[in-house]
Amino acid sequence: MARNETRRTALTDAGLAVLAAQGARGLTHRAVDARAGVPAGTASNYFRTRRALVDALVARIGERLAPRPDVHERLAQRAPTRALFADYIRDIVARLTTEREVAIALIELRLEASRTPEVADALGAWQRAGFDADVAFNEERGLPGDRRDIALFHYAIDGLLLDRLTTSIDPDTSTDDIVDALVERLLPRD
Repeated sequence: MARNETRRTALTDAGLAVLAAQGARGLTHRAVDARAGVPAGTASNYFRTRRALVDALVARIGERLAPRPDVHERLAQRAPTRALFADYIRDIVARLTTEREVAIALIELRLEASRTPEVADALGAWQRAGFDADVAFNEERGLPGDRRDIALFHYAIDGLLLDRLTTSIDPDTSTDDIVDALVERLLPRD
């Protein structure tokens, strides 16, 4: 059967919405069909197994959270400084908070990965590749910070996102101020 890419994208977006609304336990082919408004069995025609569905959702998360070329082009024109590093971090946080449903779905998948080896396999490979790409990007741009620093920022951003997407411990402090404080305190000076 020929695959309709528009429908496949609609199904993966529906799957992300199900994950965000119901958690990983609510993610079924039937729930994806209902959310997408398609006939029963459509999702299973595109994604035969739960693993295939999870793999497609992970790939779609990567597409939806990818950096905007125009933003990166503008940032790339600047000298590699701590302020530029902070602006790249700010862009990451902005993409994740703007795509709230996708970010929550990603968190749900990460939680499910702690319980389900097939989800851990699908998500782990994607996360490691993304982390390696972040380290390479930082090195290519000559930005401050090494592999360990980038890892520290991943940990910090994960916590910041959990705070901003759920119940915040300090909702009155701006996210930009928090990013600036993280860069100031976590990124070593030359």
